[in-house]
This record gives sequence, C-alpha cells and structure tokens, in this order.
Amino acid sequence: MDRYESFDELYKHAVEGRDFRIRTVRRPGQVAVIAPHGGGIEPGTSELAEAIAGTAFSFYAFEGTRPNNNRDLHITSTRFREARCDALVAASPLVITIHGEDSDDEAVFIGGLASEALRAVRESLEAAGFSVEKHANPALQGESRDNICNRGARRQGVQLELSSGLRSTFFEGLTRRGRRKTTDRLAAFVEAVKNGVLQV
Repeated sequence: MDRYESFDELYKHAVEGRDFRIRTVRRPGQVAVIAPHGGGIEPGTSELAEAIAGTAFSFYAFEGTRPNNNRDLHITSTRFREARCDALVAASPLVITIHGEDSDDEAVFIGGLASEALRAVRESLEAAGFSVEKHANPALQGESRDNICNRGARRQGVQLELSSGLRSTFFEGLTRRGRRKTTDRLAAFVEAVKNGVLQV
C-alpha cells in the first residue's frame, strides 16, 4: 500500500529538494526512459534509466533523497501524475519505465502494451544472457491504460521490473555509495535494451 495516493497528497508532506528531487531531460519526439521510483525508493532504477537514455532519448527520474524511509514516497504507476513527467511522456512516441522488484532471482519482468517493442527488447535481452519473464502478479505487468508506460503518444509502452537480485549485480552495492560504481553487467543490460528499442 502506498502512503500517498497522489502527488497532491505527497506534496503536503514532502518537500522537493529535501525529501526528493526530479531530474529530466526532454528531447521531443524521442523515446522517453522513466524511473518513477528512483533514488532510495527502488535503488538503481534511476541510474539505469539515465544510462539507457544516454544522449539520444528523453529521461525523467523521481528520486527519493531522504536518509531513510524513501519507500514512503512511492506512488504506483497508474496514479503517477507529476506535471513534468506528464509533459515529457505526452511528447514521446514510446515510453520505457524502469522499476525495482523485490525478489532475489536475477530476472527482468517485462510488461506493457507495446507488443512489437516488447518482443524486440525481450529478444535482445535474452540474446545478451538475461532471464526475461512475465511477473505472476497482474499488478506488475504494465497492462493498464493508466500505467505511466502506456500514456505516451501511441498509448503503448514497455515496463521493465528488475529484481533486487539482478540490480545488485549492476553496482558495487545498492546503497547510495555502492551505486556510484557500476559493473560491466549494467553496461551489457543497457546496450541490450537500446538495441531492442532501435529495432522497433
């Protein structure tokens, strides 16, 4: 259960610059890579989104920056409506969201409504040696029209839920300090996602 059901409610209890920060790079007409639960909320997701976006795609991250209890800042994807994110997503033909999932297995759980992009990203990730699955929990499959990944110009997107076990292989650790040092496995994941997107 989320502590806050909307940004209006969150803003009554959290302050930008103290409890969270928002980073965005807008490149209209390009793919948008979004980390709606970045920073300390789902550690490693904003770093991954930024790396995938690189210098070609749009990028957005909502990042918890508290010393602790960042999970309280989580707003589920179907209710994630923040003005800067909404504007970026509306200008993007395809939206890819990066999330963190809590299991220890090293898996990518893929979802969303962009069937062609899903196929291409899945095949690229599998070719690079990553395990790609569909999550058993229907709420983690990114199939709602209200999901942030499906609110781009084409109303179809890609959701990537990365297990804790997998994310931990991308960094020296999932702490704030540990995430400053990445591994070759992160670079391989980023390259695989980009290759899949560029095939669409």
